[in-house]
Amino acid sequence: MELMRKIQEKIPKYRYWRWRVFSVTWLAYAGFYLTRKSFAVAKIGIQDDPSIQMTNVQMGYIDAAYLFAYAIGNFIWGVLGDRLGTRLVVLVGMLCSIIIGFAIGVSNLVLVFGVLMFIQGLCQSTGWAPLAKNIANWFSQKERGVIMGWWSTNYAIGGAIASPFAGICGEYLVPFIQSITDSSGEGSLFYLLRDWRFAFFGPAAALFVIWLAFLFLQKNRPADVGLPPIEEYHGEAQAVLEEGARPEDEVEGSWGIILRVLKNRNVLFLSLLYSFIKPTRYLILLWGPVYINETLGTGMAMSGAISVLFEIAGTLGILVAGYASDKLFHSRRMPYSAVCLFLVAMILFSFDTIVSSTKSSLVLGLLLCALGFLLYGPEALISATAPLDFGTKKGASTASGLVNAIGSLTSAVMSTFGAVWIKDRWGWNVVFIILGCVTLGATLLLLPKWNTVPPTACPSKKSPPCH
Repeated sequence: MELMRKIQEKIPKYRYWRWRVFSVTWLAYAGFYLTRKSFAVAKIGIQDDPSIQMTNVQMGYIDAAYLFAYAIGNFIWGVLGDRLGTRLVVLVGMLCSIIIGFAIGVSNLVLVFGVLMFIQGLCQSTGWAPLAKNIANWFSQKERGVIMGWWSTNYAIGGAIASPFAGICGEYLVPFIQSITDSSGEGSLFYLLRDWRFAFFGPAAALFVIWLAFLFLQKNRPADVGLPPIEEYHGEAQAVLEEGARPEDEVEGSWGIILRVLKNRNVLFLSLLYSFIKPTRYLILLWGPVYINETLGTGMAMSGAISVLFEIAGTLGILVAGYASDKLFHSRRMPYSAVCLFLVAMILFSFDTIVSSTKSSLVLGLLLCALGFLLYGPEALISATAPLDFGTKKGASTASGLVNAIGSLTSAVMSTFGAVWIKDRWGWNVVFIILGCVTLGATLLLLPKWNTVPPTACPSKKSPPCH
């Protein structure tokens, strides 16, 4: 009773800190997309720059270098997120991402692009897993579907803002600067730079502002501000990795808990499943503006703007998925995911055929909206919510890192090497058909796991095993 009284007294403070951490971590991951999406938009300007001899295949190699680094980094930073905490990992990674963003903007050699994008991949991978762990520390399992639904809109909205922002910076910032510094443009540093370079400079500068906000507003866990664990606040039993395990035997940040997460069957299954889902999203993120440019003949800014319809609709899809998994399916993440992925596969099978025959920006926009709505929801459940459920808050960063690492490795092969090679030989239609087959495979994998949920633990060693 005394404990409950103290908790009730702290409710206003707890509520304040929960939503403060939610807001700043949401902003932080959305901000990562500013420097992540720069190259995807800048490709259009680079293709028209005679001083940069970079082919589509070479761009694919650079994307692959980024994704391989992102995959490796997800695993490394996922583990270190549990060992060192969110704050240190994210602050260092975001600052390095800003520096690399500026460095890419002044590069001329293809090899240098590749090396810097590899480093950028390592920087970008500091975001997801440690930030997801931060949310797990402040929000409990029973509310996590809805909470992670809202929180996971960060990558959809972040990407939706990042693409047109990079396009606007790349297409309009140089003329604007010239107009206010030197009407003739002669002797101006900005006159000597190609417009596409500002697709890197502008987003990097914006991310620095977000870095400052994270520095001053974020805290790792309730205990850092004198508050009890989230389970005590909600009066819930702690989730555990294995049936019958005790919370006190799972020490947060220990190598023991990390190894148990890495061997957990459900976490490994999520990793395999995500490797079937992520390539489609990353193909559209990395090559969507180029596909739109080639199909409709639009410029850099317009191509970036049309491509964000995928992410805007994805935002709504994530929210619906969070509520559906919690309210309709009682915190089961698999049923809603299976239904949506089946519909995604059906759209992918006919995507390019419809777009190529109509040449309509409206039709392309509607198809991107449908894909975004149906794909982002299950992707958020599989990559964000479910790893926190099955990895528990003590191993949340490791679980999220492993799931995203495996997904990124597959994306590196399929949406960069494979997609560009297939597109150059057989066209975009074959690329989309293959992605449809892969997504249909994910649907089939989900069906046997329809009712799977994580186990919960008894509160003390004296209690009998829980089931």
